[in-house]
Amino acid sequence: MKDFESLIIARRSTRKFNGQQLSPEDVQKLLQSALLAPTSKNSKSWEFVAVENKHLLQQLSVCKDAGGAFLEGCALAVVVMGDKTITDAWIEDASIAAVFLQLQAEDLGLGSCWCHVRNRFTGNLESEQYVRELLDIPDHFGILCIIGIGHKEQERKPNDLTKLTWEKIHIETFSPADKNRMA
Repeated sequence: MKDFESLIIARRSTRKFNGQQLSPEDVQKLLQSALLAPTSKNSKSWEFVAVENKHLLQQLSVCKDAGGAFLEGCALAVVVMGDKTITDAWIEDASIAAVFLQLQAEDLGLGSCWCHVRNRFTGNLESEQYVRELLDIPDHFGILCIIGIGHKEQERKPNDLTKLTWEKIHIETFSPADKNRMA
């Protein structure tokens, strides 16, 4: 297990996987991490569909016009959604769970990438509707994203701390002046 700082420095989006399957233990750890994600008022509004079937992965890879092709090559895709009848914070709840999945993947030495579904399209069809129909997801679930996970085809360099955009940090008030900068 990496310390948290090392984990977030090392984590980079991975879109190319080597085709190796995940162990059942790794899949369980990944899904466990999603279930450990906090939710608004402990509502547990998130739900997940784990997909390892190659035919379904190929179909998921065309869930939107651009940016989903990498799903075809991943070992596991986790559809992250939220029950809109439980809380209006389902998007936030699902987002936190998606990030937990990605951090757990990195901790296991795996790669991952977020494929955004909400408010995207495949042709004239909303991506959410496409995924909903493909995986038999009831209408009251909002589909936020699909996290593709697998063994990395190659390692990427960690994030470069010298390139952090400290100008995006504001202290006490939102001020573009340099006087409130941390770096």
